[in-house]
Amino acid sequence: MTEKLALYDMDRTVTFVGTYTGFLVHIALALSPWRLVMVVFVPFVMLAYILKLIDRVKLKEINQALMIGSRVDRTKLAPCLESYAEKVMQGNIRGEAKARIAADRAEGYTLVLATASFRLYVEPIARRLGFDAVIATDHLIQDLPYLRAKISGENCYDTGKLRMIQAWMAARGMERTDTHIRAYSDHVSDAPMLEFADEAFAANPHRPLAKLALARGWTRVDWD
Repeated sequence: MTEKLALYDMDRTVTFVGTYTGFLVHIALALSPWRLVMVVFVPFVMLAYILKLIDRVKLKEINQALMIGSRVDRTKLAPCLESYAEKVMQGNIRGEAKARIAADRAEGYTLVLATASFRLYVEPIARRLGFDAVIATDHLIQDLPYLRAKISGENCYDTGKLRMIQAWMAARGMERTDTHIRAYSDHVSDAPMLEFADEAFAANPHRPLAKLALARGWTRVDWD
């Protein structure tokens, strides 16, 4: 019996704009408003990334340490994660993406949100959208009483995302040959995931992905 799996990227695929910066600002405002002055250092961190002095993992870790601290009490953080998820739901979710998620669910697909964003704030969003599972970037040692500005394992991005999807499937005994996969993304960095799928959808694609989708014969969809 063939299983059905629908893989969705989140930022700019399901949402209108990215969620990571909004997450950092939301938590800073809620817990340590004085940290907003640290935003002046963020462009320098980005420059270091552009110059390849640091990788994407270190970029995320440094920005988190600057904006919300290197250690954050999880009991204080929890309500902020829920309020941020509500904020995303109210103004940053594409209506047509929600409709497609509902349609895939009605067709019997297992819904997975696969994103480079952090699991701790993706899960409350995914729960509200009705996803069955989340594959995302994890923080080091999830069961600590405080949140560290350290990433565990791979950043869920590009080929790393595909490896994490394959590991997730293997852990659940899902054989690729027995699984029909749909995948949705807005960005060319998700080409490995889209190539892996039986049905690939370039959703609200930026120019490089739109060009690749045309060459590969992937379906383009423009939501909202």
